[in-house]
Amino acid sequence: MSKQLHVVSFDNPFPPNYGGVIDVYYKLQALHEIGVEVTLHVFEYGRKRSSELEQLCKQVHYYSRRNFVNPFIGSLPYIVSTRNHAQLLQNLLVNDAPILFEGLHTCFFLDNPALANRTKLVRMHNIEHDYYRKLEEVESNFFKKYFFSKEAERLNKFEPILQHANHVLAISPNDVSELSTRYNNVKLLPAFHANSQVTAQAGQGDFAFYHGNLSVGENDEAARFLVSQVFNDLTIPLIIAGNKPSASLVQMVAQHQHITLLQNATTQKINELTQQAQINVLPTFQSTGIKLKLINVLFQGRWVLANQFMVEN
Repeated sequence: MSKQLHVVSFDNPFPPNYGGVIDVYYKLQALHEIGVEVTLHVFEYGRKRSSELEQLCKQVHYYSRRNFVNPFIGSLPYIVSTRNHAQLLQNLLVNDAPILFEGLHTCFFLDNPALANRTKLVRMHNIEHDYYRKLEEVESNFFKKYFFSKEAERLNKFEPILQHANHVLAISPNDVSELSTRYNNVKLLPAFHANSQVTAQAGQGDFAFYHGNLSVGENDEAARFLVSQVFNDLTIPLIIAGNKPSASLVQMVAQHQHITLLQNATTQKINELTQQAQINVLPTFQSTGIKLKLINVLFQGRWVLANQFMVEN
């Protein structure tokens, strides 16, 4: 009899080009390789559908994220209340296979009585309320700052729903330690990623490289730190790659001829730059979760310069 599993993903995991979806996509790949038949449930909001997921999964169901919800009202976290779709529950009830919920984002139905007798697992990519509190600290826009503050409070109140999971799968040792103070069903499941062997190149590069999703305040802050505090007095070329940089970062980069900002770079291009750089510079100012970009550059890059927050887990 074949092994079956439902996986509920907070976003379309293909292409695997940012933190959380990297873990989801390569987990699906690993499950496929050991013969698990996955029924994948995807909340989509902007990323294009592709045939790659059908190649890894027995079935793929898509649900629209309910982005019309007012993010400032309601007791449920916005990232949870917008991922509430009645058809998802109906599709989960088609059989009695175990269910893997990817992140607190997808846990709206975790305590639903209809799933009371099912084996339920929750992958925790972060301590979510800590993560949103850190986003609040680095955000300058008043409305975003207020949203992150309110969301952190709601996530803290919502997190005890994890008591209804049979297994909570934390991504880092630190997260295991913290979650284990509140729940007795926590296990470590390290991050899934694309690397199976070291691909670092011999020779010497002529630039430094930083990459990250710049729409995330944590990454934009790190990039601005590099421009204003590190490379401002250097002549060493720096390339920064990432989507949706802040206006402040764009303006800062424009003042330096030796600093380049690449927007909308493909995963292939980022991997090439990681390998070609003489040094990958990876500062961060929060230690939540696990930093998949660090794992990538350790496999792919030459030299790596990181701070304590980046390597903490």
